[in-house]
Amino acid sequence: MLDAKMEQALNDQLNAEMASGYLYLSMATYFEDKDLPGFGHSLRLHAEEELEHAMRFYDYILRKGGSVKLQAIEQPQYEWDSVVAVYEHIQEHEELVTSLIHNLVDLSYELKDHATNQFLLWFVEEQVEEEELAAEDLRKVRMSANSTELLYLLDKEYGEETDEEEEE
Repeated sequence: MLDAKMEQALNDQLNAEMASGYLYLSMATYFEDKDLPGFGHSLRLHAEEELEHAMRFYDYILRKGGSVKLQAIEQPQYEWDSVVAVYEHIQEHEELVTSLIHNLVDLSYELKDHATNQFLLWFVEEQVEEEELAAEDLRKVRMSANSTELLYLLDKEYGEETDEEEEE
């Protein structure tokens, strides 16, 4: 059985993961509107991954006898000044998600909730990967920012990503 405080915190994280998916889908739409379908494709895959993360929380809450309480999701940002601005936002967002996961881990220690702590360790490692990917993507878009040819090639590269590559 979940402690009430942990149950609420896990529900809040479920909501944050859903909001992340919504944000990345908004970013995908931004790129589709800018005729950069490869970037859109990549971020759509990322949105789907975030929704999978939300479902991990959903399933865990239920497995532990808790109650899932879905919350409202705010409208995400839908306009950015540039490709670089989108990827700066992604990096900032992933750093925020990392802090949220770390707060959950801290709470699991405080409550001596070893099962939830073990569940959360997957997310700790996932966030290391997410921040690493965000930094790499930001580096790439910064390098291509002043070259339509490089931006085209990067868009093409991102358009060829598969679900498996996104999960790495």
